[in-house]
Amino acid sequence: MHMPSHMPPSPSAPPLYRRLAAHYRGAIEAGSLAQGERMPSLRSLMRLHDISLSTALQLCRTLESDGWAEARDRSGYFVRKPQRLQMMPMGEPAASTSFDPAQYVGIHARVSDFVARRRAADVKVNLSTARAAPQLYPAEALRSNMARALRLRPELLSGAPPLRGDLNFRTALAKRAVSSGMTLSPEEVLVTNGCIEALNLALRAVAQPGDTIAVESPTFYGLLQVLESLGLRALEIPTSPQTGLSVEALELAFQAYDDIKAVVVIPHLQNPLGSVMPDAHKERLVRLCESRRVALVEDDTYTELLDVDTMPRAIKSWDRGGNVIHCASLHKILAPGLRLGWISAGRWQARVEMLKYTLSRHNEVLSQIGAGEFMGSGAYDRHLRRLRAALRVQRERTAEAIARYFPAGTRLNLPNGGLQLWVELPGMCSSADVFDVALREGIAVAPGLLFSNSQRTNHFLRINCGWPYDDAVDNAIRRLGRIASTL
Repeated sequence: MHMPSHMPPSPSAPPLYRRLAAHYRGAIEAGSLAQGERMPSLRSLMRLHDISLSTALQLCRTLESDGWAEARDRSGYFVRKPQRLQMMPMGEPAASTSFDPAQYVGIHARVSDFVARRRAADVKVNLSTARAAPQLYPAEALRSNMARALRLRPELLSGAPPLRGDLNFRTALAKRAVSSGMTLSPEEVLVTNGCIEALNLALRAVAQPGDTIAVESPTFYGLLQVLESLGLRALEIPTSPQTGLSVEALELAFQAYDDIKAVVVIPHLQNPLGSVMPDAHKERLVRLCESRRVALVEDDTYTELLDVDTMPRAIKSWDRGGNVIHCASLHKILAPGLRLGWISAGRWQARVEMLKYTLSRHNEVLSQIGAGEFMGSGAYDRHLRRLRAALRVQRERTAEAIARYFPAGTRLNLPNGGLQLWVELPGMCSSADVFDVALREGIAVAPGLLFSNSQRTNHFLRINCGWPYDDAVDNAIRRLGRIASTL
C-alpha cells in the first residue's frame, strides 16, 4: 500500500492528504482493502508515507467524511463502503425527441400551489429548498464589514448608489471571474437582485413575447416561471445527469424551429440534476449558438460549490463576439439574505443596463461593500472550503440514507458538489403523491413535476442536503422512503 509522498506535486495538485485519501479509496474500490478490515494505524501511515501526524489524521478524516472509513472507539479506523454504491445510476436521455413548445405553459400555477401549500403547512423538516443552513454562511463577518462601512460612511443610507453597483464589489467579482477563464472589466459587471433578476433582464433583452427559449429538461422551476411571466415559450431540451444539456438535441431543435431566441443553461451543478458540462460540450455549445446568432445565457449560480481545487471554465470564457450573457449570484454560496447577483451581458450590455434602470433602478450598496470586502480577502476562500467540506459530508450521508431507506430500484447520481440530490423513484411512483403525504407529516420535498411541464419528471424528487445531517433529517428520509414504498 505504499504510495510515494516525497515527490514534489504540481502547483495545481490536491493537498497531500487528499492524494493519499484517493489512493486508499482506490484500494477499497479495487477490493485490496475489504469491508470491515482495519485501516493502517496513524503511526503506520506516518511511517509508511513519511508524513506528519496532522496529515495522517486529515487522511483518515477525509476517508471517514467521504464514507469510506469509520472510526471506532479505541480501535482506530475501519474500511466501509458507502451503501449508495449499490444503487443504480440514472440513465441518459434520448437526444432524438419530439419538440412541442406549445405545451410548455401553465407552470406558474403549479409552482404557486406548491409554494403556498408548503408555506401554510407546519413543516418540521424542510428538504425542498436549495440553500445551506444559516450557520454555514459567514454572517458575523459580513455584519462586521457592513457596520464598519456604515460607521465610516454614514452617507451610504442617504445618498444615491451608483447605477451599476459598488465599484469595489464589481472589481472583486471581475477578479474572481479570472479563475473561471473570463476576462471582464468592472464596467462589464452590473449588480442585480439575485440571479433571478439577471435572468429576467437577459431574456427581456433578447426576446419578445411569443418567442421560444430553449432550456434544459429538467430545469430550475423559477426559470420556467420567468418564461411564462414574460410570455415566452419554453422548449425543453433533453439533459444528461452527467454531462448536462444535450448539444445534439439542441442542434435538432434548431433545425425544427426558427424562432429560438436564446438558450439558457446551468453548466455546473445543474439544478436539479447536479450535472457538470465538459469543456468540449461548452465550447461546442458556444460555437453552435454563435453560428445561429442565438443568445446563450449562462446561469453560474453553483460553480463555486464544486468540490474541486481548480474551478472549471465558464461558458463565457469561450465567448469572442459578446453572444454569451453571464448571470450569477452569491445567494447559494455566501449570503442568501443579501440577494446579491450580477450580469455581464456581452453585446446586450447597454440594453440590459437600461432595462435594469427601467425596472428596478440601482441596488443598495451597503451589502455590496460588506460582501466585496469579504471576497477580496483570504476569508472568502476559507469559507468556501469549509462550506464545500460540510456539504460533501451531508450529501454522502443523505445518499447513504436514501440507499438504506428507499425502495429497491431507486436511482440517483451523486454530484461532485452542491446542495441537492435528484432522486428517481421506482415504478413511476408519483412525486406529487409523495409530496402530499409527506407534507401532511411535516416534511417538505420538491416534487419532480415542478422542474418540467412534461410528465417525464413526475417520478423524481429533489432533496436538499444543505442542513447538517441529524436525527430529524434521518427520520425524515426514512419516512420518505416508507411513503415511496407504499405508493
